[in-house]
Amino acid sequence: MTQIPASLATTVHGSGPGILLAHGAGGSIEGNYLPIIPALAERHTVVAPDYPGSGGTPRASEPLTLDGLADAVVASATEAGLETFTLVGYSLGTMVSVRAAARYPERVRGLVLTAGLAKADNRLLASLDIWRKLLADGDRETFARFVALSGFGEPFFNAVPTEQLGSFYEQLAAGIPDGAADQAAVVQTADTTGDLAGISVPTLVIATTLDTLASPAGSRVLADRIPGAEYAELEAGHVPMAERPEEWQKLITSFLDKHGL
Repeated sequence: MTQIPASLATTVHGSGPGILLAHGAGGSIEGNYLPIIPALAERHTVVAPDYPGSGGTPRASEPLTLDGLADAVVASATEAGLETFTLVGYSLGTMVSVRAAARYPERVRGLVLTAGLAKADNRLLASLDIWRKLLADGDRETFARFVALSGFGEPFFNAVPTEQLGSFYEQLAAGIPDGAADQAAVVQTADTTGDLAGISVPTLVIATTLDTLASPAGSRVLADRIPGAEYAELEAGHVPMAERPEEWQKLITSFLDKHGL
């Protein structure tokens, strides 16, 4: 692993064809992709940038925009020496990936979109209003409980021993990046619906079927409107990297192998 200078704090792993990661709102590369990076890096160069306010990237002084995030992650790939790449996006990262594919079609070879959406529905808008209010109030304890309630699938959350809930919430609270509210605001305002029909690269859409934060209906919209998109499902909530990391990894690597990406 090497660290490269870029406007986004970015790590590079492995060697081979390019993969560019786009993480979710309120997440980070480490929080969203750590379990699967080793497998991806076995045969690929994996470029992993953190958005402003996540990981080692300072919080932005201006409001974030979807176009700005798309440009920044692609700039990270350029800094790492990647001319072309497959974008692997999760949650907000699916919106970033689709917009990057629309803005840089000559550079994107494929897309993998997990727990994604083209536009936030009313339930997600309401959830992110709560996110931002709790963060503005500095109430990380309640925020952690809300993330646990809305982010994890019921079987996973209920399997946490009751006596360990306190430490579970503490771990979630400790992982909240400074830019979580800024990133949530992008999800609330962005809309990639108009980009979907123009995508012409191999695409895998992975729906998280127990997701009560970003409805699996959002993934079905992506699969229906991106020409030729493949569709798969994971029985997980919004956090497949915690709930089903091995299955998630296998879906991605099998797709990459199938299309020679």
